Amino acid sequence: MKVLRSLLLVTLLGLLFVQLVHCEDAVDDEDEEDDDGTVEEEDDDATEEPPREKPHYKKPEVKGSYFFAEPFDNKAESMKRWVHSQAKKDGVEEDLAKYDGKWAFEEPKENPLTGDLGLILTSRAKHHAISANLNKPFQFKDKPLVAQYEVRFQNGMDCGGAYVKLLSQQQKLDLKSFHDKTPYTIMFGPDKCGLDHKLHFIFRHKNPKTGEFEEKHAKKPSGNLDSYFTDKKTHLFTLIVNPDNSFEFLIDNAVVNQGSLLEDVNPPVNPPKEIEDPNDKKPADWDEREKIPDPDASKPDDWDESEPEMIRDPDGVKPDGWLDDEPLLVPDPAADKPEDWDDDMDGEWEAPLVDNTKCKEAPGCGDWQPENIKNPNYKGKWSAPMIDNPNYKGIWKPQVIPNPNYFEDVQPFKMTPINAVGLELWSMSDGIVFDNFLITDDRVVAEEYAEQTWVLKNIEERASSSAGGFWTTLKSAADDRPWLWAVYVVVLLMPIVLLSICLCPKSGPVKPEDVDAQRKKTDEPSPDDEEEEKEDKAESSGDKKSVGPGGDNKGKTSKSDLNAAADEEDDGDDEDADEEEESDEVKENKSSSPQKSPRRRKTRRE
Repeated sequence: MKVLRSLLLVTLLGLLFVQLVHCEDAVDDEDEEDDDGTVEEEDDDATEEPPREKPHYKKPEVKGSYFFAEPFDNKAESMKRWVHSQAKKDGVEEDLAKYDGKWAFEEPKENPLTGDLGLILTSRAKHHAISANLNKPFQFKDKPLVAQYEVRFQNGMDCGGAYVKLLSQQQKLDLKSFHDKTPYTIMFGPDKCGLDHKLHFIFRHKNPKTGEFEEKHAKKPSGNLDSYFTDKKTHLFTLIVNPDNSFEFLIDNAVVNQGSLLEDVNPPVNPPKEIEDPNDKKPADWDEREKIPDPDASKPDDWDESEPEMIRDPDGVKPDGWLDDEPLLVPDPAADKPEDWDDDMDGEWEAPLVDNTKCKEAPGCGDWQPENIKNPNYKGKWSAPMIDNPNYKGIWKPQVIPNPNYFEDVQPFKMTPINAVGLELWSMSDGIVFDNFLITDDRVVAEEYAEQTWVLKNIEERASSSAGGFWTTLKSAADDRPWLWAVYVVVLLMPIVLLSICLCPKSGPVKPEDVDAQRKKTDEPSPDDEEEEKEDKAESSGDKKSVGPGGDNKGKTSKSDLNAAADEEDDGDDEDADEEEESDEVKENKSSSPQKSPRRRKTRRE
C-alpha cells in the first residue's frame, strides 16, 4: 500500500507541475491580450465559452517615421513593388544558375488572421531572389537602424535560409539583376542546414585606406534556436543597430544576442597596430636546439651493438611427450574428392588440412624451440648523452613592426546607406512565409507596429495550439522549455518503476508459510488466537454475573450454562473423566479461596 500511495503521489505531483507550466503560458497570453485591448472581459454568468473565431485582418498603421513598410495588404500593389530577379549565379551549372524559384502573394495555410496575405516561397531545391526598393534611403547618421520582419516555416525547415539582405545604395541598382554578388550593407535572419542552426548578423565594413569591403560576422547567440525552425509558428526577427556601435538581435521581442560592433564581431573592425615583419627571415646561424648530444662523449670499448634484444632461453627444457615428428595440421581423413573435380583442369586434388588430433593429447607437436627471453648482454645502439646547447638562442620569430595598413574606425555604425530590401535564398523546404517588413529609425515605432501584427498572430497561434489537445499542449510547453522533457520522462517512468517494485519484489510473492514462520519468530498473535482470547473474555464475564453474594454459586443459571451442562452429559467416557477432574479442582478452589466461585473449564475443541 505504501508503494501504491507513493506511485499515486508522484504521478499527481508531475501532472500538477506540468499543468502549472501550461497555466503560466495561458496567463501570459491573457496578459498580452489585455494589454492589447483585443479581448473583452468574460461574462461571469456564462457557463460555456463559445468556439473561438479567428479575427479578421486589419491593415497595420505605422505611427511614426519609417523607410519601408510592407504588410502585403494589397496583392496587386505588392506584385508591383516586389521584383523577381532574372539574373544567374556565377560559377554554377546552367541548370542551377537561374533564379527560377517560385514566389506567391497569398494567404498561408492555417492562417491565424483571416484575410492576411504574405510573401510565400513555394518551391524547393531552387534559387530564389526577389527585392523591393525602400521609400527613401536609410542614412547611418545619428539615429538607430531598426529592421524587423516575420517568418513562419509552415512545413518546418530541413536546409535553407530565411534571412534578409539590406542592399547598399548604388547609382544604378537594377532589381531585376539582383543576385548573390549584389552589394549589401547588412544581412540578418535565420539559417539552418541539418543540425546547424544559425542566426546571422553580418555587415560589410569599408576599409578607409584601401576602400575594400570586408564582411564582419557577429558572435553566435548562446540560446537554443531549434524551436524557431520546428514549431511552425510565426516568429518576429528584429535587428537594432545604434549610433553608439551597440547592437541587439531580438526574436519575438526577446533579446537573443547583443554586443558591440567594435568588440563582438569577427574579424575585428580595426586591424592590429603592430604586425610581424613579412620580410624578416631567420638567420642561417640561428640555433633553436635547446639540447644537443655531448660532443666529448665516446662509446665504451665493451659496448657491443651486435647483441640481439631477445634470445632463446638456454635453460629451457622440452616437455615430456613432445611429438617432434607429428605436424600440427594433417589432411582431413573424412574429406572426399568432389565428383566434378578434373585433375587436368583443376590440378591434383588435396584434402583440406585440419588440426592434428594427436597434438591435442600431447604437450605439443613439431620442432620444439625454447621460449625467448631478454638478452642480459643487450645494450642497443649507443648514443651520446644530451647536454644543454651553449649556442641555443630560442625559437625564432620575425620582428614586430608597425602595421602599415593600420587604421582606427571608432564609428563602424556609419555604414553604406541602404536603398532596398532583398531575399536571395536557397531552400530545400517550401511554404516559408514572410510578412510585415519594417525599416525605421525609432524603436517605439517598431514595437507598436509589432503589436498590430505579430502579437495578434502569436495570440491566435497559441490559442489554437492550446485547443489542440493535452499532448499538443505538453509538446508546445517542452518546445519552449527543453528541460521539461526530463520531467516528462520522470513522471512516466517513476510509476512503472514503483509498480515493478510492488508487483515483483526481489524475494518473490509472499507465501502463507512465510507469514506463519514470521509470527512464530516474533510471537505475533494469529487470527485464531485472537478469536479464542475474545471467547475467553466473554465466558469470564458471564461467569462473574452468575456468582451470588459471599462468593457462593447461588446466582441465576443462564441458558448457556444449562446447554453446556447438557452437552457435557452427552459426551463419552473421556468427557466424564475430565469432569471428575474438574470437580476435584472446584473443591480445592472452594477450600483455598471461599470468596471466588468455581470456574467451569471450557469444552475442548477437536
